[in-house]
Amino acid sequence: MRTSRLTKPIVLFTTALLSSVFVIFFFQHKPYSPSISSSSYSRNPDSMARTFILWLHGLGDSGPANEPIKTLFRSSEFKNTKWLFPSAPSNPVSCNYGAVMPSWFDIPELPLTAASPKDESSLLKAVKNVHAVIDKEIAGGINPENVYICGFSQGGALTLASVLLYPKTLGGGAVFSGWIPFNSSIINQFTEDAKKTPILWSHGIDDKTVLLEAGQAALPFLQQAGVTCEFKAYPDLGHSISNKELQYLESWIKQRMQSSSSSSSS
Repeated sequence: MRTSRLTKPIVLFTTALLSSVFVIFFFQHKPYSPSISSSSYSRNPDSMARTFILWLHGLGDSGPANEPIKTLFRSSEFKNTKWLFPSAPSNPVSCNYGAVMPSWFDIPELPLTAASPKDESSLLKAVKNVHAVIDKEIAGGINPENVYICGFSQGGALTLASVLLYPKTLGGGAVFSGWIPFNSSIINQFTEDAKKTPILWSHGIDDKTVLLEAGQAALPFLQQAGVTCEFKAYPDLGHSISNKELQYLESWIKQRMQSSSSSSSS
């Protein structure tokens, strides 16, 4: 990503989904707001929900733009699933020369490699907000093992951090084109229950924004932490989400739903 001779900071992320392409440009200047707005919750919460899926979007994106994802999950197991697609607050982003845009936490540079610097301070603030959402769902009757956190790019990095720093075992965390957003010293803060939450990691081999090496660095990191991770690399896929990845996510969550139901009834 060239940084010279640019007079206006810009972020451009393209997500291929449902045979459509969403190209998002953001030039927003709004006051800083660190929390996930309560208006992001479903307008008609399902009191019969047995599973909760939280989807965290990428830098410069929005929650509503990602809602078509749930239409791919057609299995009957998802009939009583509550989805939430919150939007990140608008914050200045270092990799875009301080431009204000929807961002969960600060990103020092792009493209991201295995050795890229990390901003743990703003990340941990975002994690607290995600944990508040999870706590609310559990307080409402959802079993922690039926809570799934998923995210793309920056949202994927936040997914990983939120799952590993949550004190309870969750159903799973799914990271798409993400990276490890903190240093290995934070492993000491992972509880034994948190380490039991399985991770699904999907990454495009041709990703030029979050390089494949940044995703692959998760394997030794998670192994060191004692966390189970299934890593899937997709040929000919850049920095986007494919239907194939989402179809596998559906089966991955469905398998864990069934396992959870079996263990609850035994």
